[in-house]
Amino acid sequence: MADPSSYRPKPGQIPDSPGVYKFRDEHRRVIYVGKAKSLRQRLANYFQPLTSLHPRTATMVTTAASVEWTVVSTEVEALQLEYSWIKEYDPRFNVKYRDDKSYPYLAVTMNEEFPRVQVLRGHKKKGVRYFGPYAHAWAIRETVDLMLRVFPVRTCSAGVFRNAASAGRPCLLGYIGKCSAPCVGRVTPEEHRELAEEFSDFMAGRTGTYIRRLEKQMMLAAEDMEYEKAARLRDDIEALRRAMEKSAVVLADATDADLIALAEDELEAAVQIFHVRGGRVRGQRGWVTDKVEAVDTAGLVEHAIQQLYGEESGDTVPKEVLVPALPEDTESVTAWLSGRRGSNVSLRIPQRGDKKDLMETVARNAQQALVLHKTKRASDLTTRSRALEEIAEALDLDSAPLRIECFDISHLQGEDVVASMVVFEDGLPRKSEYRRFQIKSFEGQDDVRSMHEVIGRRFRRYLAEKEKTGEWDPEGVVEDPDESGRPKRFAYPPQLVVVDGGQPQVAAARRALDELGITDIAVCGLAKRLEEVWLPGDDDPVVLPRSSEGLYLLQRVRDTAHDFAIRYQRSKRAKRIRTSPLDAVPGLGDTRKQALIKHFGSVKRLRQATIEQICEVPGMGRKTAEAVVVALAQAAPAAPAVNTATGEIMEDDGGGTA
Repeated sequence: MADPSSYRPKPGQIPDSPGVYKFRDEHRRVIYVGKAKSLRQRLANYFQPLTSLHPRTATMVTTAASVEWTVVSTEVEALQLEYSWIKEYDPRFNVKYRDDKSYPYLAVTMNEEFPRVQVLRGHKKKGVRYFGPYAHAWAIRETVDLMLRVFPVRTCSAGVFRNAASAGRPCLLGYIGKCSAPCVGRVTPEEHRELAEEFSDFMAGRTGTYIRRLEKQMMLAAEDMEYEKAARLRDDIEALRRAMEKSAVVLADATDADLIALAEDELEAAVQIFHVRGGRVRGQRGWVTDKVEAVDTAGLVEHAIQQLYGEESGDTVPKEVLVPALPEDTESVTAWLSGRRGSNVSLRIPQRGDKKDLMETVARNAQQALVLHKTKRASDLTTRSRALEEIAEALDLDSAPLRIECFDISHLQGEDVVASMVVFEDGLPRKSEYRRFQIKSFEGQDDVRSMHEVIGRRFRRYLAEKEKTGEWDPEGVVEDPDESGRPKRFAYPPQLVVVDGGQPQVAAARRALDELGITDIAVCGLAKRLEEVWLPGDDDPVVLPRSSEGLYLLQRVRDTAHDFAIRYQRSKRAKRIRTSPLDAVPGLGDTRKQALIKHFGSVKRLRQATIEQICEVPGMGRKTAEAVVVALAQAAPAAPAVNTATGEIMEDDGGGTA
């Protein structure tokens, strides 16, 4: 625990201007990012007596070991830089909203020659128009099915599209009129793109134009006694109206707005967002966060706005953003939003009428989301704290192990020996810092020796970072040598190392640390058979009660490392099985490998071919053909297959795999 006075800047060092500041821990990791109109006034607040600080702020400043700042010209620049740094460094003490689920969007891929309508999740792609998010994917598909009657846009995958184009026949949707079949040239690329534009405009809320146009066409068809056409147009209008009814009208003035509401307590906060376009609720999403920093409702709103619009631009930022409380620097946030939209954005609290009523509905959703989240976690914060305290007490540690690393060895009968390292911080998995190892110093099955190698490699990397004497990288991965604060591979030590195994594995891990002179990291092992906890040098295990939260956390850490190692081992084994002697030929890609196998029929026949015969394959030059001959000559031929029923040796004349 650091004393904030030890790194407090001297009077007059901090400028009295807008800027963004970073607190770093003793390992130079950025743990908190903030912004201020006046850096001098804001940073002075952190160096008050600890008793006068909020408990969360006190924890942050005692964890930190240094503070630095960057001066900017305006508060808007500070807001943008703060968002960028929070995204880049993932600071431990900043509020970060995390989606409680991966929401599906209705997407129109306008970046393709023939735009496609589909359901997408995850990060947004450039050139794709998104609508939503929706609560369920089936809701999108129902809407699309209705809309394809009027806007028959392509929905098939690239593979299906290519197959239909090569066969000259459209898919089923093309035959029943729910696709304009651009794959077979029924419409030109320009006509199909116009359909996609109309589809997008309708989904964006500009519905009245198309309804009125279809009604006019229906009346003209009826006057001309084209009753079948009139009936089809009538059904199209009905389909569009049913699609519109799936989004109820909530604001009569065709408003484009996002409504953000919060529900919070001392430990957590839930935010709900309703996306209203054309007066209709077009999407909804929700986030939950731990309140790891001292922040009020206005601060939570500002963080939500940053995360919601930090990657957005243009029309995806609405004209109005309605919130329960205005951020501290409303003008800067409003200017930032307007800059991202490209036109003015109104940020305000609804005071009366339909918008206030809808905000109350959003707030009820936020409250229900927080209750549901707490029910799911079952007081998880308290449970995690109790588990860490129980581990510290059982292992006689000075403090709770806030960072735990667990190692496991995996192999299949001595082959493809690998290891895994998983990281838990504050009792939660930190997947971005999971690591995988290949055992390199020997071959065969020896879990104890493997554990010694892996622990040694991991902590030599740590010492290299700590001492700044160079990079030690047996796997050829170049580390970031500067002090940027970005997460590095092995830069931070754990308080506790857990190994999957008993006395021998624990002794190997302790020996590896002792050889490196590391004595301030505790080691224990968790044996699967009786779930016993082993400590270095002890003849008897530590037995935690079966109902112990500490034992449950250790089991979870161990099982996570075990699963991670098995997945890596299986992937290596599958890759090894799929290998071919041709893999050793430099510059020979998959396309030319397949061409060789297709031309000769099998690897055996290819092995018998001459350089001149190989050169006859399209794309094969003499130099590559010579390399193929050398590689196949050096590779031992596979053992012949035997028919177990007759004992007959089977000739390898069939197709092989490259």
